[in-house]
Amino acid sequence: MAQRTTRARRPAVRALLTRHGGADAAFGTRLVLAAIATGVVAVPFALALVLVESRWPPLHRLDRTTAERLHQTALEHPCWVRFLEFLTGYVWDPVVMRLLVAVVAVWLLTRRAWRLAAWASVTAVAGGLTGLLTKHAVERARPHLPDPVSHAPGFSFPSGHAMTATTSCAVLLLVLLPLVPRAWRPLPWALAVTAVVGVGYTRVALGVHWVSDVVGGWLLGITVVTATTLVFEAWRLDAGRRRTTPAQGLEPEISSTAPEPPLALRRASRPPEESHDPPGTRPPR
Repeated sequence: MAQRTTRARRPAVRALLTRHGGADAAFGTRLVLAAIATGVVAVPFALALVLVESRWPPLHRLDRTTAERLHQTALEHPCWVRFLEFLTGYVWDPVVMRLLVAVVAVWLLTRRAWRLAAWASVTAVAGGLTGLLTKHAVERARPHLPDPVSHAPGFSFPSGHAMTATTSCAVLLLVLLPLVPRAWRPLPWALAVTAVVGVGYTRVALGVHWVSDVVGGWLLGITVVTATTLVFEAWRLDAGRRRTTPAQGLEPEISSTAPEPPLALRRASRPPEESHDPPGTRPPR
């Protein structure tokens, strides 16, 4: 009798633990694993890395030709150089971009959007660490041009500015997009694309990065965001929420003061549907 009681309790305890910790535990595990695996399974970025390391002649010619052409333009227009340095050093500086993400994460915490705040923080940190580790693994030298107009420390591939702009703009977009009226949503998308492309241009035009460095930063940033976003979407499905699209934002419920309950709760709260049997076919009461 005691053995039967013990066996009966085990499924009940297991179900209780699964119900209370299953979705959150799966979310945390998948998020960490995806962040670690991002730099390993980034196929487009890996291809770019192979081409850079092998000094593929077409890519090498593209890097060299573009750098020399933009460098000549910079030498002829000092005011343009100062404007580019202002953009890359203040407006689109990685520290500024990460501070914006940090402010958004704190705001999400005040709204009790714990998992969305965790996603934003992990995406930003994973992007920064992955880019830094990749730089030191590749150890590619920065361009050496005559009469350089700007200088930057560290290694060249991938571009940290380009990668940070990609991850930060993606985080800001996917978090804040639900707060923007539908008719105005093309505007933040345009601003994000302008920032990401603009950062890449400034780094090449100032002679501190090759074109392939910028493309590598974009690809690696997209890989990080994609991995963590898929993990977050998996948690939403585990928690019974609806699947979202990039046009809706990562968690559309953030725009409401009363967040949408999980799908299972919505189904349980629905009144029973009325019967649609034709007249005369219903059983007598």
